[in-house]
Amino acid sequence: MAGAHMLGPSSTAFPRCTSRELHWKWSSRDKNSTPVGCWCRRRWPYLLHTALAPCLLCFCRMECRDVPAETLYDVLHDIEYRKKWDSNVIETFDIARLTVNADVGYYSWRCPKPLKNRDVITLRSWLPMGTDYIIMNYSVKHPKYPPRKDLVRAVSIQTGYLIQSTGPKSCVITYLAQVDPKGSLPKWVVNKSSQFLAPKAMKKMYKACVKYPEWKQKHQPHFKPWLHPEQSPLPSLALSELSVQHADSLENIDESAVAESREERASGGTGLGPRRVLRPCWTQPQ
Repeated sequence: MAGAHMLGPSSTAFPRCTSRELHWKWSSRDKNSTPVGCWCRRRWPYLLHTALAPCLLCFCRMECRDVPAETLYDVLHDIEYRKKWDSNVIETFDIARLTVNADVGYYSWRCPKPLKNRDVITLRSWLPMGTDYIIMNYSVKHPKYPPRKDLVRAVSIQTGYLIQSTGPKSCVITYLAQVDPKGSLPKWVVNKSSQFLAPKAMKKMYKACVKYPEWKQKHQPHFKPWLHPEQSPLPSLALSELSVQHADSLENIDESAVAESREERASGGTGLGPRRVLRPCWTQPQ
């Protein structure tokens, strides 16, 4: 049904994970580095808003020193800046706005070789909560953007960021992605995701945040439609024009026997996905 189950973001969208549960999962323990913890699973033990199905769950948490919460929030929204720092993007654009804090957009990205590249159409919504912020998305169908033959259409079941301020110039970001990649993934993808790719992607995002204020001063410094909806150039779209993208309506790709390429092992490339699905590590955690 068009418009069904399209809910806005809230703090209850994030499962309750204690710091004790994440303590042993820190990928970086050097006090001078960026503390980031990540793990990935083939299934998620909590029911979000759909029936449980085979999928990839990625959970990351990162402490951002010298990065205010509002800067990180801007970086996650700024599609033009994303094109600059995210080397895995193939194509990305916003399609239309639904409300002052919701839009629909397209993103395609490079996956670790030799897996096929993916794309998504997502409904994204955001919610400032004082000094904290939430950004959430789900996959939807748009009549003008059907699945492409050269890409695998993945499904974001529920993906989001929780940004919590810890001081005037520091914050913590929690990233959660429950994604159906539309295919049986090889074990090396899941293992590499949690051990190498997800932490690398999160740290790359952190470095982008540090450089963002200087970049933004030279690129429309006052243009922030996510904060000032009257600035948005996007056309309006009725929610009734969209429908939830269910995974079972898309083609399933079996890549379980695919071996990691020598090039991918040597480069350590991320291929982690979009700002909207960032970052299911078989590919993002916008």
